[in-house]
Amino acid sequence: MSNRLANETSPYLLQHKENPVDWYPWSKEAFERAAREDKPIFLSIGYSACHWCHVLAHESFENKETAAILNKYFISIKVDKEERPDIDSVYMAVCQAFTGSGGWPISIFMTADQKPFFAGTYFPKTSRGGMVGLRELLLIIHEKWVSDRDMLLRQSDDIIKYMNRTQTTEDTADIDPTHLAVRQYERVYDKKYGGFGRAPKFPTPHNLLFLLDYYERYKTTSCLDMAEHTLLQMYRGGMFDHIGFGFCRYSTDKSFLIPHFEKMLYDNALLIQAYCKAYTVTKKELYLQVAEKTASYILREMSSPEGGFYSSQDADSEGEEGKYYLFTASEITEVLGQENGEGFNRHYGITDAGNFEGKNIPNLLGSDPYDKKFEAFLPVIENYRKQRCSLHRDEKILTSWNSLMIAAMCQLYLISKKKIYLSAAGHADRFIQEYLRDSDALYVSFHMGKHGVSGFLDDYASYISAQLALYRATLEHEYMNRAERLCDKVLSDFADTAGGFYLYGKDHEELILRPKETYDGALPSGNSLMAYNLVSLSLLTDNERYKIQAERQLEHLSRDAAQYPTNHSMLLRALLMHDKPGMKITVAVDENTDKSSLPLAFPPDATIILLPHPTKEYPLKNGKTTYYVCRDHMCLPPTNDPNGLS
Repeated sequence: MSNRLANETSPYLLQHKENPVDWYPWSKEAFERAAREDKPIFLSIGYSACHWCHVLAHESFENKETAAILNKYFISIKVDKEERPDIDSVYMAVCQAFTGSGGWPISIFMTADQKPFFAGTYFPKTSRGGMVGLRELLLIIHEKWVSDRDMLLRQSDDIIKYMNRTQTTEDTADIDPTHLAVRQYERVYDKKYGGFGRAPKFPTPHNLLFLLDYYERYKTTSCLDMAEHTLLQMYRGGMFDHIGFGFCRYSTDKSFLIPHFEKMLYDNALLIQAYCKAYTVTKKELYLQVAEKTASYILREMSSPEGGFYSSQDADSEGEEGKYYLFTASEITEVLGQENGEGFNRHYGITDAGNFEGKNIPNLLGSDPYDKKFEAFLPVIENYRKQRCSLHRDEKILTSWNSLMIAAMCQLYLISKKKIYLSAAGHADRFIQEYLRDSDALYVSFHMGKHGVSGFLDDYASYISAQLALYRATLEHEYMNRAERLCDKVLSDFADTAGGFYLYGKDHEELILRPKETYDGALPSGNSLMAYNLVSLSLLTDNERYKIQAERQLEHLSRDAAQYPTNHSMLLRALLMHDKPGMKITVAVDENTDKSSLPLAFPPDATIILLPHPTKEYPLKNGKTTYYVCRDHMCLPPTNDPNGLS
């Protein structure tokens, strides 16, 4: 029998529709019932590709005894973090306040008026290894709810007061967080294996993009070395799927060999951008090849027929984490034959002993990554792998993650000059325009023919960046105009008078907190993306309003960034662009110019302003298309020759 989640469209919620737990989606109905029946609420937050969410579900939510306790003493609510980032942000902060750390699944106990009094992440079915079991915890909380509710409510009031406290920030006006960040990255950089800090190692591509930006401006070789070594090691290791391409979520070990096997759209979008940037800076073909391999995976595995990009692929296959990706040496020789198979195994580090639980994660950590002689066998192995088992795919389409991939495809088009990538970007943008937009209002998600709730700051910030990327790739003014309208909406609906932007807008459902996220995690925050967008728009439009708003946003965020600069890498990129803008090319075209060829004629990272017609400030020289080039705070003489502008 199905529960109330059967009517939802979220793939994560639908995974739980046949649980014996009497789940509600986040809804007024659930809170009203909790108040009417005087019961606490159990809130569970996760996402479709989350391995430990699956473990918790299998152990407890599919268990009739545990479900019976939940159904008798609690009102249970299930939330997809990817569709409700506002709820996730609030209660992740609650979890961190209670436990000192966070992660998914999030397990929250709270009152009918949404006030939390206990929080955690994964709980085993029964107590073990020093961890309290969920079944025991439910009974303890029920007993406290009946016998000592005042204690729980005091705990709730204390945590809400703590989270609503006014935080003071040190005066950091004289600190440049960009230079400080470089020193901090150098301190935690792993010189042997690449990456930063200890395992697990997350890709965090915006960190690498910042280091490459910094190298471009200051020629600090350590920044280039850190970025290149990390990018190379992530590709060589098992975090990259060498058979079917694309990157897994993160590396569980220090050497990038053993991944957490789920694949997320946003990681691959940001990594395409990072490898494109590395190619732009170094001109090393390997980085372009990695970006194109990753894009080929997205176009093959993660693209809907209508043009949108799917969200993720699961880590688990047939209930076993990583099963889809693992091979034995004998499997390969059976498929490819003895001679070819043995050579393939040597090249990809596949042995009889195995490198992961008796089997093998293909990798190039012991091989030359430039050696391509065994790549011809990859389609055969990939086809064999697909026949052997399959992966679950979360097919909801998220505005923010799609926007990041649109920007990535545009960047890849500019450096590869292959129209397939621009076509994919345009196709995805048209999907958003048709299914995830109402005038200038955006929605979070689309699945099973329905859109989700109204968009949050991250949706708008990411989609503005996608529009700016499409403008740079096409020089079509409709994208610039749309970016400006959306930016104006963000300034109107999300801005805090004290500085920065709230996660949810003035017309959204009000929660117990109104988060204003400024730090960058696995994804750049909406605030840091807006800083980057505002600087970009100020350069592209010379609009004084955007210039003022950009400087205000940079000043507001820099106070936090000066204390923890490596947690604000996207903001640091915006600061670099503001303080040391790159090449800016203003193009005055004559009526005979083929405008479609212009985007590819210029350096991929240049800011391009295509005038619809010559002006008094930018007239034609010799009656021909004229290029006005500025860099390093100085302008060069106008020229009719686009060659040599780089």
